[in-house]
Amino acid sequence: APRPPPGHVHTAQQQTASEYSGAGGGGYMGIHAAADTEYDWAFYGGLVGAYFTSHPAIQKATVRVEDHDHPATAHLDDTWERTDEWYNYRTNPREQAKVLATLDETSYQGGTMKGDHPIAWCQTYEGGRSFYTGGGHTKESYADEAFRAHLLGGLQYATGQVKADCKPDKGYRKIFNGQTLDGWKQAGPGKFVVKDGGVMESEGGMGLLWYQAKELKSYSLKLDWKMRGDDNSGVFVGFPASDDPWSAVDKGYEIQIDATDAPDRTTGAIYSFKSANIKARDQVLRPPGQWNSYEIKVQGERLQVFLNGVKINDFTNTDPQRSLTDGYIGLQNHGADDKVSFRNVQLKELPVQGD
Repeated sequence: APRPPPGHVHTAQQQTASEYSGAGGGGYMGIHAAADTEYDWAFYGGLVGAYFTSHPAIQKATVRVEDHDHPATAHLDDTWERTDEWYNYRTNPREQAKVLATLDETSYQGGTMKGDHPIAWCQTYEGGRSFYTGGGHTKESYADEAFRAHLLGGLQYATGQVKADCKPDKGYRKIFNGQTLDGWKQAGPGKFVVKDGGVMESEGGMGLLWYQAKELKSYSLKLDWKMRGDDNSGVFVGFPASDDPWSAVDKGYEIQIDATDAPDRTTGAIYSFKSANIKARDQVLRPPGQWNSYEIKVQGERLQVFLNGVKINDFTNTDPQRSLTDGYIGLQNHGADDKVSFRNVQLKELPVQGD
């Protein structure tokens, strides 16, 4: 499907009619280059969900399906490999639309959305229904049964034949897909290796694997971690983007994972700032070789840590040189002798106080 010339493809009367039909409970379905037009028409930008910005050469990529309840994706497995011209978008539609599928940017060359790359989504907009998919540039796409079923499901939703929940997802979402480190970036030496069963394991260091796809303000981060023995690692929060792992140490806060050390440097401590409640922690801490779960909640300058469901630390930042209200999250690979594993890394964004 060749792209229409950028610019205007609707007259003013058509624009008015489109806005009216949307408000009247109508439907919209956009395919591929539908995101590459009408840049000056704010209603349309909201309706399509995001505007095109660039694309690399046509190539194979892995699509990861986030939602199997929608008719456009119900027939697909968790992963869908296909060849197409893959668009990058100016903004991420996740805030206002239900993301149905994303692109794994580690599976192809030329993705620019830092590892959170929606490629199909739906929303209710001004009283109407909107569906968009970024696939469909190549003529071969339209002979592909899976892609045609994807389009049919989008059309069934847009025309109101099949109902679907297209509210934006405000709950927890996985930010480690269990198969690649899409969305994450290694700073400093060492690395994390993805193992079977959706687990990442630290090697070497001292480095930091940080989630570069999103700068965070107010959120709950959940993850499971496991040590072999007296190993060392930590979860960092509230640090600026950097290729230097020491930046997170100096400008953020570390929630420590280490079985043996001084109280302000052991499991559950805000490293070197505040010890965990040791009594509460020891009642719920599982020994090395077993999985433990953290929930790390950041709201304003307050940082709360829950271990296996029990609150073990409650810390408030008062250092004007540091701020928890803007920053990234990361996982430490501490050194060659330290092997720590992580799984089920999930993020839920919370309302910012004062909004």
